[in-house]
Amino acid sequence: MTSRRETPARRRAAIAGLGLTELGKVYGPSARQFAAQAVRRAAADAGIGLSDIDGLLVSAGTTPGVDLSLQVDLGLRDLRLFTQMQAFGSTAGAMVQYAAMAVEAGMADTVACVFADAPLQQGKATGAAYGGRRTTPTGWGSLLGSSGFAGPNSFYALAARRHMKTYGTTSEQLGAIAVAQRAWAAKNPLAQLRDPITLADHQASRFIAEPFHLLDCCLVSNGGAAVIVTSAERAATMAQPAVQVLGWGQAHPGNSFRRNDNLGLVSGAAQSGPAAMEMAGVTVDDIDVAEIYDCYTFTALLTLEDYGFCGKGEGGEFVATPGMLGPDGKLAVNTGGGQLSSYYLWGMTPLSEAIIQARGQGGERQVPKHDTVLVSGNGGILDHHSTLVLGTEG
Repeated sequence: MTSRRETPARRRAAIAGLGLTELGKVYGPSARQFAAQAVRRAAADAGIGLSDIDGLLVSAGTTPGVDLSLQVDLGLRDLRLFTQMQAFGSTAGAMVQYAAMAVEAGMADTVACVFADAPLQQGKATGAAYGGRRTTPTGWGSLLGSSGFAGPNSFYALAARRHMKTYGTTSEQLGAIAVAQRAWAAKNPLAQLRDPITLADHQASRFIAEPFHLLDCCLVSNGGAAVIVTSAERAATMAQPAVQVLGWGQAHPGNSFRRNDNLGLVSGAAQSGPAAMEMAGVTVDDIDVAEIYDCYTFTALLTLEDYGFCGKGEGGEFVATPGMLGPDGKLAVNTGGGQLSSYYLWGMTPLSEAIIQARGQGGERQVPKHDTVLVSGNGGILDHHSTLVLGTEG
């Protein structure tokens, strides 16, 4: 593995721009329009023009339209790097990784990475946003479907239940994550849900797929997010504090849902996390802020275990330890409220908050020490994982 220290400081990649559209129950713009707006806002945030962009990486959510046609929408010409990527919730981290490699290799100078989605439709239930787009399973997938497993809720519930059975993890421990993140969201003006909740509220919320209550599950949001990746040397001349890309990693376990799978016990974070931290030259003890992909409370718990913040199987006790999580907690996790309470833009949710925190622009929720920020992305049913280590120093 190439150490970041082996790359000349001026060539190391940095994030120089962040663009967020209106987020949440925002109706009207298409996903494609959200994507174009996010790129324009990211470029403006960096203090550059669209003509300065020579690389574009595009990722779509559940709704169509965010694709290679975005180049024409934005009027971008003569791009040197351009493709569409898809590894679901791990894509945002992966896009930054490929952009960073392209910048450091001289393949492109300034790369925009964008994700947008618009699954919510006015007048229709939030739960219908994803459910109506499922395809009819065939083969092995049809056997799972006939057993009642359809959609991510039931599969993640299965994974969580296995962790509970193996390690004694409880619903109340999962609820500690939801409560802590809502406390962070109360300080985030971008968050969709800001009213404080208690553990009793968590336990009283209706079941979605046991053991998951409603408050164990992420939001559904419309909107878009984009980042600008360039060299540290170039980023230093731009409008915002540069956020260094210190390390990265990916892992794709290849879960089959058949005998001997580790589903629910170990995720790709166990591989991509150590790889990213080794590349950055840090350990888990050096992490000041952790922005963890939290499509469910359980996903955050499992990722914290796999990154090594606690021992395997100890995640439940760890997150429920008084004073561990939340705004005054020992470990700063999902400081914007995460996908459970702020907004759901797949991997762009933890990435955008990581950039805000690293810049020191978190306002009321800003963490005092923010030199090293860990970012996770998770896609599919724990099928794909990406990790970034961001920092304020190269």
